[in-house]
Amino acid sequence: MDRSWLKADRRTQEFKLGVDELLNFAFLNGFKQNKISCPCLRCAHSKSWNAQTVKDHLYQYGIDQTYTCWIWHGESNYVQSHVVSEQESSVDPTNMRMGQDIIDDEDISLDSSDFMNHVQGENEPLYPGCESFTKMRALVKLYNLKAKHGISDKCFSDVLLLLASMLPEGNSMPSSFGEAKKTLCTLGMDYEKIHVCPNDCLLYRGERDEDETICRICGESRWKLNKKGEELEGIPAKVLWYFPLIPRLRNLFNTAQIAKDMTWHKTERQNDGKIRHPADSKTWKDVDQRWPEFAAEARNLRLALSSDGFNPFHGPGSDHSTWPVLLSIYNLPPWLCMKRKYIMLSLLISGPNQPGNDIDVYLQPLIEDLQKLWHGKQVYDAFKKESFILRGILLWTISDYPALGNLSGNIIKGYNACVVCVDKTKATRLATYKKTVVMRHRRWLPRNHPYRRQKSAFDNTMEKLSEPIPLTGEEVLERVLPLADHVYGKTQNQPRWKKGEPRPI
Repeated sequence: MDRSWLKADRRTQEFKLGVDELLNFAFLNGFKQNKISCPCLRCAHSKSWNAQTVKDHLYQYGIDQTYTCWIWHGESNYVQSHVVSEQESSVDPTNMRMGQDIIDDEDISLDSSDFMNHVQGENEPLYPGCESFTKMRALVKLYNLKAKHGISDKCFSDVLLLLASMLPEGNSMPSSFGEAKKTLCTLGMDYEKIHVCPNDCLLYRGERDEDETICRICGESRWKLNKKGEELEGIPAKVLWYFPLIPRLRNLFNTAQIAKDMTWHKTERQNDGKIRHPADSKTWKDVDQRWPEFAAEARNLRLALSSDGFNPFHGPGSDHSTWPVLLSIYNLPPWLCMKRKYIMLSLLISGPNQPGNDIDVYLQPLIEDLQKLWHGKQVYDAFKKESFILRGILLWTISDYPALGNLSGNIIKGYNACVVCVDKTKATRLATYKKTVVMRHRRWLPRNHPYRRQKSAFDNTMEKLSEPIPLTGEEVLERVLPLADHVYGKTQNQPRWKKGEPRPI
């Protein structure tokens, strides 16, 4: 199909007929009049509009001249039949390996237009005759500079246009940041924007809620309201940013040195009985003892989750709240564990109010990925040059005391403020100061310790009780209702044990 009109002047009849041809092609492939990906230089396929708006954008801003395969308008089968047929002899249809990549067909199939873009970008030269840079390599280098120096999206788009004009004719340099981002998403750098109920009741995802416009729990509208109280359809009231975990882990193992470092805790760690690494901790050893088949594979991941809220706009704390949820990898050497490169942002919860106890609602997509990771995912190890089944486990969470209360659901204030002792906490109310204090810390001392008998130095009592026994994980679960029976949301009344109704032991 002739695509020469892409480079034609927007005022000519040739360009007009080409735009009509593109829109008709989209309609023939099942696209609706009110939802068509916009290929103009401003949107660069990042937004979808109705047919008339797309046409207006193409006349006003122009079209991406490199968009010769209309993959965003239903031409993925065309790309597949041509690209795959050229590589049938060297590509296994069940596990396609390109360089150091192993593609699990559950995540990226042969019918995926994104994968076809990745195939083309890996081998496509930056311009005809270029041997030092491919399109993908050039984009990765430029994007690293953008992230390192904090270049704005608009400035980055201008830089791309400038580079495209400086390079020889026929170059494949993207014309905007949006187009470049679409290409980089095939490397596992994609993210999901998930709409959230403004009262934190639920995520608009899954078959049950994805297409709903009213929250089934609180009845609040999914869309943002203007000053008159009218709905702004298409603009969500609250959004969760989710960065899928498994593709990013695959990318780590695609680098030989990183894949080697993932086994440092077993191959190079000095094991002398001292705590030098999280692998020396009791929790790590308990996991190895309980699941020996998991411990047998040194590449299986041990992760830690941390979260806290802050105001990124330097205003009052109640003005805005952003909660990043981070994952750390503890397979690595201690000098790499806390490097920015290996701390992965998995969730970004942004809104006028903090999620509080309803943070569980936002954690759903991450927990689903962690469950998949526990059962195993096929990954290619670039160091050992083999594929294997990667598994992972969440060892612990790292947070301050208020965030601990949100994540665990336990009470962190008042008479049961200790998350270890729970209802065995011995707290005293100071009537004059109107504060609750815990003075029974002498219970942890040996039975014959002199401090137990010193009344005047403490609270005028002799300590005779022994230390309380912490609840086990099974005992905690007995006190909490199943999550399916607990209703989240800011409009709901919270029980004493915030993740469910407490049950007596």
